Amino acid sequence: MRNDVWLECIRCGHRYPHDEVIYRCADCGGLLDVEHDLSPLKARSGGEWKKLFETRAHSSEWPYASGVWGKWEWVAPHIAPENIVSLGEGYTPLLRAPRLGEKIGLSHLWIKQCGISHTGSFKDLGMTVLISHVRQLISQGVPIRAVACASSGDTSAALAAYAAAAGIPAIVFLPQGKVSTAQLAQPISHGALVLGLDTDFDGCMRIVQEITADKEIYLANSMNPLRIEGQKTVGIEIVQQLGWEVPDWIVIPAGNLGNISALGRGLLMMKELGLIDRLPRLVAAQAERANPLYLSYLTGFKDYRPVKAKPTLASAIRIGAPVSYERAVKALRAFDGIVEQASEDELANAAALADRAGLYACPQTGVALAAAAKLAANGTIRPDQRVVVISTAHGLKFTDFKVGYQRNTLAEVKSRYPNLPIELPADVNAVRNAIQNHLDAEASMSSMDKKKGKPAGSP
Repeated sequence: MRNDVWLECIRCGHRYPHDEVIYRCADCGGLLDVEHDLSPLKARSGGEWKKLFETRAHSSEWPYASGVWGKWEWVAPHIAPENIVSLGEGYTPLLRAPRLGEKIGLSHLWIKQCGISHTGSFKDLGMTVLISHVRQLISQGVPIRAVACASSGDTSAALAAYAAAAGIPAIVFLPQGKVSTAQLAQPISHGALVLGLDTDFDGCMRIVQEITADKEIYLANSMNPLRIEGQKTVGIEIVQQLGWEVPDWIVIPAGNLGNISALGRGLLMMKELGLIDRLPRLVAAQAERANPLYLSYLTGFKDYRPVKAKPTLASAIRIGAPVSYERAVKALRAFDGIVEQASEDELANAAALADRAGLYACPQTGVALAAAAKLAANGTIRPDQRVVVISTAHGLKFTDFKVGYQRNTLAEVKSRYPNLPIELPADVNAVRNAIQNHLDAEASMSSMDKKKGKPAGSP
């Protein structure tokens, strides 16, 4: 089954062929979305699509072992199978988190572990589609010499890995000294040309847009709608993993804002094709020190001004001029959405609390968890509602953040749950005493929490 796809301006509706190398509308400058003719897709009922997707989720047949390409007809039906570049992305775990949920006042909390992916972030979902699209264009004779992106860390890793798998040169623009060592190591290891610029992400984004005005260098940032098409599968996957039941809320960290618009697109497509009969509410969670969407939300989206993003522990969403602002507003309005923010102290302690419940949360996930906790505390999210928090990257990418938290050396953070190693002589009695003191302290804390009538481990 094939359906027609095209590029369409989100402002004026002007259409362009899907294989044209263009990122903004030539008429009004608006961003473009990939649009699908859904008529052929409606030949299958919602129940038939569910059955097909379930079958593919348990298949090793190429390319359906990918959570993205298992939804091929919904994502990029124009791409021939021989041009698909997949590294096993998607089908990441959706975990019930009862201990963490108890601590932040949510009885039905789930964590979508998008960081358990090939390069350790949800960016893989979009990059598999973009690089496959580039490979398709090259096979049609389009003269593309390289792919390029600006990145605050995770996008560069995904681009470099998928470009390496496809044999296409990659160029990465990073803000010098503003990404973690682990994130920097990934594009270097995959052979990308890495350019560290003396600016922030927004500055890198301005440069890459100028460079990719040369159509032989293809833009791989999420202003390119092909990225959005892959990322939209995360919402479909969440509902599928919940037995085709829609959660009440989905909370996602928000930086350049392609992710929340992608999430909305996938869910809306499910509803239109009859797989679900209602939509969840969405929450875009921003770091307080990089919060242009939050500030606009406070005005009912009537006023929007880019900000100068300040240093934040949530470095992957340190973005003051998000490219996909218009897309995000459209999604939030369609889903009765909310924008919340988190301070450095709130995000760091939320991530630590998640770690104490067995997770290993990146700082961006800390922002989303802190936002969910704040909305639970003020009654916006009810305790009985089902909430999914999207964890966007693996915590192992942010070791300095983790160590700094335990040492209580992070700026603007008072570490509530530090846990440093205890150095002892090699003496069994000293070891026994240390163990006893630790267990007594844990029991005392649990008892005090119960007497105060709050969950164990709460601030």
